[in-house]
Amino acid sequence: MQSASARIAGLGVYLPESTRATEQTERDLRAANPDLKLATGLIGRMTGVRSVHLRPDGWQTSDLAVAAARDALAESPGEIDLLLFASASQDLIEPATSHIVAAKLGLTCPVMDIKNACNSVLNAMQVAEALIAAGQYRRVLIASGEQPSHAVRWELTDHDQFIRSFPGYTMSDAGAAVILEATDDASTGILDSSFIAASAHWDVGTLPTGGSMNPRGGDGSYFDMDGAGLQRAFLELGAQPVLDLLARNDLTWEDIDLVAIHQVALPYLPPIFERLGVASDKSVITVEDHGNLASVTIPLQIMRARDAQMVKPGSLMLLVGLAGGISLGLMIVRM
Repeated sequence: MQSASARIAGLGVYLPESTRATEQTERDLRAANPDLKLATGLIGRMTGVRSVHLRPDGWQTSDLAVAAARDALAESPGEIDLLLFASASQDLIEPATSHIVAAKLGLTCPVMDIKNACNSVLNAMQVAEALIAAGQYRRVLIASGEQPSHAVRWELTDHDQFIRSFPGYTMSDAGAAVILEATDDASTGILDSSFIAASAHWDVGTLPTGGSMNPRGGDGSYFDMDGAGLQRAFLELGAQPVLDLLARNDLTWEDIDLVAIHQVALPYLPPIFERLGVASDKSVITVEDHGNLASVTIPLQIMRARDAQMVKPGSLMLLVGLAGGISLGLMIVRM
């Protein structure tokens, strides 16, 4: 097993109090689309999601990140050398949202944005660990604010558009923060990682507005996703990258205390666990009560596992990130 140079020193998660039940989502869709044939309970049966979180009125993506960051800083006070804003969402195209987060927190350190859909936080941890290992920084604050609710399509032209908009109905607004700091204990922290991209599938899920393909909004302002195609693309990656990472570190599933995996829908999880050969009780299910939290998902699972005493100092975690594009991110971390 490799030596660690950075450890998790602080965590913060912000879940807005306002929620929308899946039943309400279905009622709103029927009201906006009288011709839509939507069976009662369909979204819940297909996804397992009971409700999603909605940002407070007037809050921006940066506000969600700041709320979580304040909790992480309260848990691990100290000077921050670098701030990374890591999210699929953003306040503006320019400037980087990290500047807005830093201003709201009163930080004057260097900042940058890291964006890779639902793997944004995991990739930010990868970058922060490398910069800490290089000796450039000692304490890095990673902050995420996810606000997918603004890109959900409520008025539909036909059933096909409903299907391609479907994944958006179970996505949540939330914030997360992770503080990574240099460690002298080589056995604690980020021990190894592996990242893979299958970029031929980039168009399976898109939100085009703001880029050169769709600079002016309109129909591109909404999620357009092939949910089944996204699931197939992830399953095509197979279990081997995960098994290779474990083997490279002389680990078996018995050594792992927590498997924190990105969760899009509840029915997707059993086939993944089966392919990996891991017991489902090593995971924390968040998608039922909180929906798809994008890059906030893994930090929330770590916090929930810590609160439930599933993980404590010395526990070994495998973080499994799945993101549109598509990307697979794997990280072995000892608490």
